[in-house]
Amino acid sequence: MEHLAMEESSHSVSAARGNINEQIATALLRLQHDMATVLDRLQALEALTLSQVTLPLSHLINILHTVKSSVGSSSSSTSRKHNEHASDSEHRTEPMLNLRELGLSDLGAQQLDELASRMVQCPCQPRGFPGSTLHLFRLSVQSYSTGQGFLTRDKGVEVESLDSILKNRNLPNGQQDAFKRGFAEGFLKAQALTQRTQGRRTRLILLVLLLVGLYGISKTPFISVRFRTTSGLDSAVDPVQMKNVTFEHVKGVEEAKNELQEVVEFLKNPQKFTVLGGKLPKGVLLVGPPGTGKTLLARAVAGEADVPFYYASGSEFDEMFVGVGASRIRNLFREAKGNAPCVIFIDELDSVGGKRIESPMHPYSRQTINQLLAEMDGFKPNEGVIIIGATNFPEALDNALIRPGRFDMQVTVPKPDVKGRTEIINWYLKKIKVDPAIEANIIARGTVGFSGADLENLVNQAALKAAVDGKDMVTLKELEFAKDKILMGPERRSAEIDKKNKLITAYHESGHAIVAYYTKDAMPINKATIMPRGPSLGHVSMLPENDRWSETRSQLLAQMDVSMGGRVAEEIIFGHDYITTGASSDFDSATKIAKMMVTRFGMCEKLGVMTYTDMTAQSPETQAAVEHEVRVLLKESYERAKALLKSHAKEHKNLADALLMYETLDAKEIQLVLEGKALETR
Repeated sequence: MEHLAMEESSHSVSAARGNINEQIATALLRLQHDMATVLDRLQALEALTLSQVTLPLSHLINILHTVKSSVGSSSSSTSRKHNEHASDSEHRTEPMLNLRELGLSDLGAQQLDELASRMVQCPCQPRGFPGSTLHLFRLSVQSYSTGQGFLTRDKGVEVESLDSILKNRNLPNGQQDAFKRGFAEGFLKAQALTQRTQGRRTRLILLVLLLVGLYGISKTPFISVRFRTTSGLDSAVDPVQMKNVTFEHVKGVEEAKNELQEVVEFLKNPQKFTVLGGKLPKGVLLVGPPGTGKTLLARAVAGEADVPFYYASGSEFDEMFVGVGASRIRNLFREAKGNAPCVIFIDELDSVGGKRIESPMHPYSRQTINQLLAEMDGFKPNEGVIIIGATNFPEALDNALIRPGRFDMQVTVPKPDVKGRTEIINWYLKKIKVDPAIEANIIARGTVGFSGADLENLVNQAALKAAVDGKDMVTLKELEFAKDKILMGPERRSAEIDKKNKLITAYHESGHAIVAYYTKDAMPINKATIMPRGPSLGHVSMLPENDRWSETRSQLLAQMDVSMGGRVAEEIIFGHDYITTGASSDFDSATKIAKMMVTRFGMCEKLGVMTYTDMTAQSPETQAAVEHEVRVLLKESYERAKALLKSHAKEHKNLADALLMYETLDAKEIQLVLEGKALETR
């Protein structure tokens, strides 16, 4: 009985062992199947990364979770068959987490490889389970390159389609759908991540290109010697060599050229002045009316000395931002000191060097001029740099700027005299085709008060007129036309003036001409016209025979009489009720002369030799006395003009008729008409 019991027991044990072996074999087959599924997914992901597709590490972790779940479920199933009291908690699936949630975002490639090997190992591996088999299914990350939490795969592997993978692996239908779903989700996430990365890269490239472009623009110099940038505190200037401009190009200002010769000598040979211990003036201030050649003189100084020439306008230092003007002053002098000896020319100096005042609206407006004062003569020495300033308003400059040590020399550049005008006209006539019979001194005598710029414009206007008329050269006629255009304005031949207004204009202008012709000390008549020019319907131009350096009381009164001639003529010919508004500009000029005689020139017997610059500061009695004396002078001038026109009524009528017929008469033609002679037909 015992033998039979033992045999039955041995048979039951062997049957149990066979059952256990069969379960183990089944578990191994299932594990092998799960590992094959995972391998297929890894191959699909590998094919997905062939064209540098970015794959998040979280997707790989999900794959490893699948391996771990498969291994855990297989081993737990075997253990449940072996032990019926096992807990149901061994069958749960691990949650899907990413690297950041797991705290693995900073792991390297070797660490991730070790992590993968640990995750695929079964926590309840049987003794007989071969470790080499599991090693075959380890995920190696050595062939992947890590970067900011993502893995990328290099190109080079042939792409395998999804259908071929499913076909080759013979996956069940249920697993095929899960595989396709996971594949699609991973691909879409990778594509979205790639697009975000490319967008950031594109914006970064555009930003770099923009910065490079702005830097290139800031380093490009503007015309001549301008500031490279008009904004910012690091604006720089570039010098220019003025070799093509010398004192030979400057005409009509011989005294100013002589004053600047010592500056040129210092720039050429500084040792000549320093050997005896002397110092050259640091600054030269050029003062004069517009168009007299101040800028040309500064360029000639640099050209004669053959040194760098820095040019800046005073308005370039003005900026809405506080401190920019002072910074530009510092940059200008820093560049100049680095290229010494050199010349700095600041045009329109009054715009930056005006008098300093306390202004609550502009509390920082004095920074620029303070910086200029410090650079010219401050604590640090300024050697080898000559500053030349030019202004039309020297009285507006700050006293600290024009003191010795800054602008030591003040050179006046006046309008040229007859000799200077002749030289300037000859200089510009050489540049055009001109009639050899033209004499420049004749034109110079008829252009009293013209500046160098005016004379250049006169020659240019004459050349344009000759070109319009189709002539081969410029004659005296074109030069006279250009002079009249500058003095009286351009002709308005298209203006239609009725006969009545023409008649009034003819008597008005002839009244000016009669008074000017018969009044002692009046300026000679140059031309009279009733052709509309500029804003006026007619004009009588007068030019002195010689340059006037001062004017007498008789000459001032004669100018007032000539101004009154137009209104007096209208009143005499047409009556008091038909006077016009055409004399308003005449009254302005006459009133201005009378006020200057009373308040500035001391030509009033009642008020004496006393000046009244600010009438608002005077007492009411003084203001009334000044107005009374001005009114007396104007009244007396009006009466003198009326008496003269009444005494020359015949000449007045003849001249008005000649103007109506010819429209324009020159000085010789006016003289013939007043002498009663006939004019040549035109």
